[in-house]
Amino acid sequence: MKLLRYGPVGAEKPGLLDADGNIRALEEFVRDIDGASLSPAKLAELAAINPASLPLVKGNPRIGACVARPLNFICIGLNYADHAAESGLPVPKEPIIFIKAANSYNGPFDDVMIPRGSVKSDWEVELGVVIGTKASYVTEEDALNHVAGYCVINDVSEREYQIERGGTWDKGKGCDTFGPIGPWMVTKDEVADVQNLGMFCDVDGVRMQTGSTATMIFGVKQLVSYVSHFMTLNPGDVIATGTPPGVGMGKKPEPIFLKVGQTMRLGIDGLGEQAQKTIAA
Repeated sequence: MKLLRYGPVGAEKPGLLDADGNIRALEEFVRDIDGASLSPAKLAELAAINPASLPLVKGNPRIGACVARPLNFICIGLNYADHAAESGLPVPKEPIIFIKAANSYNGPFDDVMIPRGSVKSDWEVELGVVIGTKASYVTEEDALNHVAGYCVINDVSEREYQIERGGTWDKGKGCDTFGPIGPWMVTKDEVADVQNLGMFCDVDGVRMQTGSTATMIFGVKQLVSYVSHFMTLNPGDVIATGTPPGVGMGKKPEPIFLKVGQTMRLGIDGLGEQAQKTIAA
């Protein structure tokens, strides 16, 4: 089941993508694609609905972030061995956790704003994990029972702010619009092996990233368990799980960074694709 949100910014409505790629309205059954609608019981109720019985959404509405803005937008850094290598950094002994600011949360096809004065804005295709039930001090064996589904995330990053401006990652990760998510959340029952999904990111039609979740250092169940030992994960929370190699910062012989007027296109097997144009902040 593919759940999404459509409509103007701040007024998105819940929807379901049917087998033919049409959006079906879910307003009769849920108020939004949020924590309340992501419990196992509610997802089972939605899955039992015949999509053909739902109202067809006509036209081509804007697609918003696939779940409502979460209480926690959590990210994992350097979680692919090959990405750590291209960054010239050692493989972490434990997951690196940081938080993206709420204003970074963005629709999958909305513009990404390059911050004023930025010279090192970068792309990062990532697997997103959407939490379905509260998770606190959960075991790895139980971790996936707290997951509702998966999605595509672009963890846009400003490397100068992240690395050179005082040693904190949050400044370079949480800029406005720096967290496109979607186009939809795919429920976990439709993802046969979350640790074997191909990933890509193109910039202006040039393939920059090619990778697979198979090369994660810490897998999804490890991450959900680990994070839950430091903070409670709430229904609707999102974890971005790290990026494969090919980011602009790691390009040889010289790094390549985003400029105003470019287009990023990225996707993950079975989870859909997203695309953003870069504009000036």
